[in-house]
Amino acid sequence: MNRQLNLSDMVSASTPMGTHEGYMPGFGNDFETEALPDALPQGMNSPQKCNYGLYGEQLSGTAFTAPSHQNERTWCYRIRPSVKHSSRYERIDLPYWKSAPHIPQDVTSLGQYRWDPVPHSEDDLTWLTGMRTMTTAGDVNTQVGMASHIYLVTQSMVDSYFYSADSELLVVPQEGRLRFCTELGIIDLEPKEIAILPRGLLYRVEVLEGPARGFVCENYGQKFELPGRGPIGANCMANRRDFKTPIAAFEDKEVPSTVTIKWCGQFHETHIGHSPLDVVAWHGNYAPCKYDLRTYCPVGAILFDHPDPSIFTVLTAPSGTPGTANIDFVLFRERWMVAENTFRPPWYHKNVMSELMGNIYGQYDAKPQGFVPGGMSLHNMMLPHGPDKNAFEGASNADLKAEKLDNTMSFMFETRFPQHLTEFAAKEAPLQDDYIDCWESLEKKFDGTPGEK
Repeated sequence: MNRQLNLSDMVSASTPMGTHEGYMPGFGNDFETEALPDALPQGMNSPQKCNYGLYGEQLSGTAFTAPSHQNERTWCYRIRPSVKHSSRYERIDLPYWKSAPHIPQDVTSLGQYRWDPVPHSEDDLTWLTGMRTMTTAGDVNTQVGMASHIYLVTQSMVDSYFYSADSELLVVPQEGRLRFCTELGIIDLEPKEIAILPRGLLYRVEVLEGPARGFVCENYGQKFELPGRGPIGANCMANRRDFKTPIAAFEDKEVPSTVTIKWCGQFHETHIGHSPLDVVAWHGNYAPCKYDLRTYCPVGAILFDHPDPSIFTVLTAPSGTPGTANIDFVLFRERWMVAENTFRPPWYHKNVMSELMGNIYGQYDAKPQGFVPGGMSLHNMMLPHGPDKNAFEGASNADLKAEKLDNTMSFMFETRFPQHLTEFAAKEAPLQDDYIDCWESLEKKFDGTPGEK
């Protein structure tokens, strides 16, 4: 339970509106939470003896000497130290989960690509066996870049646990509901929400409603953070209060269990005799969280012109180059279009960033046909892309009254590195071979005379 004031003269709210049972609000906050009373030490981190016979242990998400505003760590008070959750390791193979650098010689990544939704399998697939890597970028060993995945999950992990030493995972559900039972608490996740699972966090994934399908951005680099708003000011876009971190929850279960670890792109398995989800209390700012995409407040042009898509950034993972992200997570959701004398959809462009898009639901305004919920597209660095003919003609000739883009939610994983297709993306996933043809019917309108055509 969370430590709360209990004063007889205080008046409690008459409605739970604005509160979320099981979660604490805020992004990057210093939280404290305990599942048993007085399990959390006060005034110090490492007492000589912890209450309940617990072990104190620190989980560090940054270097010890990182600047204080970037330093992230959490103190855990657990039934066993995590060295008891680790034994001898055995290498295993998860053939569909790839890490960068992964550049198949017989696969061409140069081009504009789009996929229909990856269909569900008749096989029983867990979070680990159901992961399908679509693209990789950068180098997992030097901790730069990313990978994008589709997950197909039909079966809960039973007495089986996982953590990635390589990366934090940004999870974007598209279908079905999942439960992430983590060391630091429980996150239930459904479409229109996202979750961030930090590097090194151990968890089990259960199916609440299946089959489940969604997208994952595996971030090898610096952690996701909220973008600077600059002149926008203190509000709008993604607000810190709308991120939810779980309260403490633990298991005290003596049962043969398996722990799988992803380390430098390789998977290893170890066997223990108990559940490792045994953190009874914790405090710190390195923790999983979830966010409801419906609380994202878009900002944009209210007079003329179409701003750069960076205006829709939800989260960014910085690189060593100021202003150039390792990854941006960008959201295109319902919004009003009001710009005057303006071509309102995204314009034609080439970009130093590589853009992988996914459709959660509805129709995307630059591609009225073919980009369906569950589908993905890839426009790699410095390759031209933009509206198809129908979108161009419709927007060029529309009556420019205020118009609401409704029933639409798409996103983009954008990175400074080229994204290389995997064998699965090129040969097994439902690639739309005719996608490149969507621009073929665009017409030459220039005839050397002035005036609109």
